[in-house]
Amino acid sequence: MTGLPEVPKRTPEIDKNIKTDVALIGDAKHTLRLLSTLVNENKHSEWLAEFKAAEDIEKLKVINNDLAPKKPGLTMAEVVRMVSDLTDNSAVVITDVGQNQMAAARYSKFEASRSWVTSGGLGTMGFGLPAAMGAKFGAPERQVVVFTGDGGMQMTIQELGTIAQENLAVKIVVLNNHFLGMVRQWQELFFEKRYSFTEILSPDFVKVADAYGIPGHVVHHRNELAVEMKKMLDHDGPYLLEVMIEKEDNIFPMVPAGKSVSEIILSSDELK
Repeated sequence: MTGLPEVPKRTPEIDKNIKTDVALIGDAKHTLRLLSTLVNENKHSEWLAEFKAAEDIEKLKVINNDLAPKKPGLTMAEVVRMVSDLTDNSAVVITDVGQNQMAAARYSKFEASRSWVTSGGLGTMGFGLPAAMGAKFGAPERQVVVFTGDGGMQMTIQELGTIAQENLAVKIVVLNNHFLGMVRQWQELFFEKRYSFTEILSPDFVKVADAYGIPGHVVHHRNELAVEMKKMLDHDGPYLLEVMIEKEDNIFPMVPAGKSVSEIILSSDELK
C-alpha cells in the first residue's frame, strides 16, 4: 500500500498459525487509515437496537437493584459508584481480583484516559495494593483509589508499610464480605451453598492500617457511607476505608461454566 514506511516483503508471522485471505504488512496507524477510506459507512441501526433492548433489560433486572438496593446490606455497586461520583469520574481506579474487580469495572464511570489498572483475567489476588502504589508514583497529581476484598487485601497487606513510608496518598477501599466472594458466588449458585474454604477470618483492617500510621474507618450502614467516603477522599495522605458488604452480594450478569453467551443469567432466580 502506498504511503507506508519500508517493511520486509516477507515475514515468518504471516500464515504461521492461521491462513490469511489477504495479508497486510505495515504500520497499523497508517494501514488502518488507508483501509478506512475503502470501507462503506454503515450505521448498523438494527444491530445497535438489539444492544439497547438488552441494556434496558439489564438495567431493570440488575443495575437498578445494585445501585438502589431494597435490602439493608450494602452492595459493592453502590460503594463503587459513590467513589466515581465523588471524584467526578476522574480518579485512577485500581482493582484487586474477585467480585470487587467486577463491581469496579462495571460501576466506575471513566471520563479521563489512563484511569483503569487491573490484572484482567489472570486471577492475581494481591495485585491491587502494589499496583495502586505504582499508579500513585506515576500520577502523583491524581486521585488514586484501589478496590480490594478482604481476601486479596491479606495477600499484600504488608505494602501498607511502603505506602506509609513513602506517604503515598492512596485511598484503599476494602469491600469486606467475610468471603472469597467470587468463588463463594459459584458455590452458592451451582453447588447448593456448600461453601468450602471460602469463608475467611480477617483481621481488623483499620487497626492494621493504624499500626502503620495510616488512618481509617469501618462503615457498617448505608447512612454513614457518604460522610466517611468524603472524609477518605479529602484526607491528605493514605487512608483505608473498610466497608462491610452484604455477605451474599452477587455480581451479575454471568455466564455459567460450559454455557454460551446466549445462556447468560441476570439473577439467581433464573437458576431456580
